Amino acid sequence: MKVAITGATGFVGSRLVERLQEQGHQSLILTRNRTTALNAFPNLEIVAYTPTESGSWQQAIAGCDAVVNLAGEPIAESRWTPKHKQEILESRRVGTQKIVEAITLANPKPSVLVNTSAIGYYGTSETATFDETSPAGSDFLAEVCLAWEAEAQKVKEAGVRLVILRSGIVLGNGGALAKMIPPFKLFAGGPLGTGKQWFSWIHREDIVNLILFAITQPDVEGVFNATAPNPVRMSELCQAIGEILNRPSWLPVPSFVPEALLGEGAKVVLEGQQVLPKRTISKGFDYQYSTVKQALSEILASS
Repeated sequence: MKVAITGATGFVGSRLVERLQEQGHQSLILTRNRTTALNAFPNLEIVAYTPTESGSWQQAIAGCDAVVNLAGEPIAESRWTPKHKQEILESRRVGTQKIVEAITLANPKPSVLVNTSAIGYYGTSETATFDETSPAGSDFLAEVCLAWEAEAQKVKEAGVRLVILRSGIVLGNGGALAKMIPPFKLFAGGPLGTGKQWFSWIHREDIVNLILFAITQPDVEGVFNATAPNPVRMSELCQAIGEILNRPSWLPVPSFVPEALLGEGAKVVLEGQQVLPKRTISKGFDYQYSTVKQALSEILASS
């Protein structure tokens, strides 16, 4: 296969490219930063693009068998100013719109678009349980996910199969976990905020496997939660980290700390949702890492 990928230099995308190479497939890297991509993937086909603009880059989609759209402005790395919120929304809404435009124009067309979304679609709750049939929430992240998914849906008008993966927090060497580990190593680890918020997660290998599953299984279509089947409370996650690293996990990080750093964006880590991957399991997807202890043991083995 030949697979076009946006967000290929990111945490999930870089591993996806590796796996595609291991399996003998071709990758076409669509990137905003050609130099970064060339350093990461010196032997692959790389096309520079501006995600929110039409252009000659769109012609590169023709002849690809699949498109995986992972691109989007980081959500929890800086304060949510009005400008940053607009960038978060537009990078996903318009970025997906331009990918769909490219697929629609392509001849021959890819057979499938795998488009990420996020479990932020459901809003936050300490008590509710969400699956793929649950309605959207009403906060900013839900609004982003609704707009993002609405643009992806338009690819079906071109007769292209669509798979939307609503991703939880991806655990692996790097990403969100890399920011949580250092305090534990300094004997100062503990849950963020109350610790009661739900943490719906997925191991990086499993989300990459799920993307490959979505590309290669013609009957996989529609929305799937890209989360492990066993979400945990933040306090349980931190306790598991402490046990595996043989460090205490009793020192909570007060809510005002992330709020001071991220403002409204702190809700990403201080509030959560219990999300179950019912459709994902019903399609026969097999998780390598179904419990957080199992996932963390593998990831932290070398720590």
